[in-house]
Amino acid sequence: MTQDLLQLQVSGIEAMVLTGIYSEETHLPQPLRVSVTVDLKLPATKYAPDTPLTASKNYLDLKRAVTESLPEGLHFTLIEAVADHICAELFAEDERVMRVEIGIVKLAISLDGEQIGIRMVRHR
Repeated sequence: MTQDLLQLQVSGIEAMVLTGIYSEETHLPQPLRVSVTVDLKLPATKYAPDTPLTASKNYLDLKRAVTESLPEGLHFTLIEAVADHICAELFAEDERVMRVEIGIVKLAISLDGEQIGIRMVRHR
């Protein structure tokens, strides 16, 4: 049986993050482009025109998980650790979040418009 769900998406968030393994990467933050998708359990009743925001999740929470939850000054060796940090933040703040998908592109190494990075999916 397929379970109904709601997906919230925020894409193209640019964040400066200390990340990398090479010496030239470890001193200054690098620009990352982050996309976040979360799957939420849907309530038993359908959304009506006057349904309050509390019946869903504010998609700005997804943006804040990228722009505000990453500790300033903390160096993440791998962008996978950045993705895991964002996932943990979103799971911790809302029990309705059942799945988080994070896409990260390292802009500093994307010279010709290619999208070099990772996609991570975590389930509760």
